Amino acid sequence: MVFQSLVEFAVFHAALRDQFEVFLDEHRSALHDSLNGLTEEQARRSLVASKTTLLGLVKHATFVEKVWFDEAITCRSRAEIGIPDSPDESFDLHDDDTVASVQRAHQQACAASRRATAQLTLDDLVRGNRRGPLPLRWVYLHTLRELAQHCGHADILREQILSGTTRHA
Repeated sequence: MVFQSLVEFAVFHAALRDQFEVFLDEHRSALHDSLNGLTEEQARRSLVASKTTLLGLVKHATFVEKVWFDEAITCRSRAEIGIPDSPDESFDLHDDDTVASVQRAHQQACAASRRATAQLTLDDLVRGNRRGPLPLRWVYLHTLRELAQHCGHADILREQILSGTTRHA
């Protein structure tokens, strides 16, 4: 097996939890960074029939962090946390949502997620999810799956947005 870097080698040999966290952080960063260099108009541009925009995707990713690492772990309600009742509503953009404010909220939610899980093991049960008690391992896998899907969406949307301003060789 050929490794591209020492970091990749270290992750391959790391404990499972460390591997989960590295992959989660890579996807968190990719979503956050999908807004870098865009104007407010570009970030809000709607290119598909759904509510999905790049700014909305990062705002939704913040919702995902709070559902899985606040609601599920602390058992606080969505109203207490200050997030919408449904995932669909989490894509809604408000006039005061900016690239900077949405990125900042996303970074804060990711940091809070890391703190919330710091003392837990992969086998610890989180009890605040609507599905019932789930091991942290399942939460990590589910969140990773969702973030990976949204990273793909973000890649395509960003490519479409920038295709009008980028020259092709």
